[in-house]
Amino acid sequence: MMIFAACNRFYKLIAILSITGEYPMCSMELFGNKREYKKIVSKLTSIQTIRNDDTKEEMTCKVLNVSGKGRLKTIRLNKSSIRILDWLDKDALDYYMAAFNEHKFSGDEGHIRRNHRVAESVCLCMTAGAGVMPYNLFKLQNKELRRTLPDSPSFYLARDIKRIGGNEMNKTMFTRLTGALFSYGRCYAVYNSRDSVMKWNGMGEIKTVNNLIEICRYNSNIKTVDSAILMGESYEAALTTVMESDKSRRYEFRFDRLYYHIYFVPLNEYGVRQLKIMLLPDWNERLSDLLFGVAYVRPEERIFEYDAFIDNKYIFSFLDGDIARLIRFKEAAESDESKTYEVVCYPHQLEYVKRYMGDCCSYKTISIEKVEDRLLLDA
Repeated sequence: MMIFAACNRFYKLIAILSITGEYPMCSMELFGNKREYKKIVSKLTSIQTIRNDDTKEEMTCKVLNVSGKGRLKTIRLNKSSIRILDWLDKDALDYYMAAFNEHKFSGDEGHIRRNHRVAESVCLCMTAGAGVMPYNLFKLQNKELRRTLPDSPSFYLARDIKRIGGNEMNKTMFTRLTGALFSYGRCYAVYNSRDSVMKWNGMGEIKTVNNLIEICRYNSNIKTVDSAILMGESYEAALTTVMESDKSRRYEFRFDRLYYHIYFVPLNEYGVRQLKIMLLPDWNERLSDLLFGVAYVRPEERIFEYDAFIDNKYIFSFLDGDIARLIRFKEAAESDESKTYEVVCYPHQLEYVKRYMGDCCSYKTISIEKVEDRLLLDA
């Protein structure tokens, strides 16, 4: 018998499927213990008796289906188990049936990949500590100025944001946006490139940002949306995504023109840990204070993109994974070789940063454990 209890692994898996419809088998690591989650999936693809730990209700059924091969191998709820969604929340089943066409899924590769991009975004945000269940989140609207959005981290799926945006937002659903993450007075547009370079449609993304700004204006005191989170499997693909967004030859359409900050968050354990830090209040200021203290140079005082000036070195922190800032720092370093430059990063970022920056700077690393000990302990 398998026990369905709030926040256990079984519960988390069903919670994700209830709002994403399907989940890629290759991304179980984002839940936490990859081996344990794979064991649960394996058990649930055969008939099991499951018990609701809260109500003591039981049902015997096959809970999950697994189909497809390679990166298209996907996990979905079995039709006979759909009423398990009533164990999650009174609104869970209605949301699921409305979102996924009464439990009818397309076998089209494009649809599956889109669902997987969204599912990975949701799972990473949930594991990092953000609220993700649509029916439990603050209800966003665009009818009147309320500005009562809570500070607590909340991830809204692109499909739900589309409903708020109305006709104009319907025209932009070819956007690669997977959702929007709100946290302590900031809104991050969330994208997921997975294992490849993400296709970019500049005009559609401009409309998307404008709609997000409008939603922020109606529901919060957030004045603008200048930050994106780009999830993916490699720093190289993320960097290429940013650089190739300039193919239209219209500078205003480029990814790093639309978003001044583009935080790359890898689809692995380190990405979860990085995002957990980003969900803290005033996280960036606290991170800079931890690294540089009084040597930190405020943005308005800089003549180019760097964080501190110590021992005649211009020092840049890449701990936040901000690819847009790293591009600007490299441009500055290559344009004036008379200065000395240094990049601070995590050990797991070092190989990529060295390949990109080359010999124009020196490097220092700091363990993510040390940063977590300081920032999470003080949270």
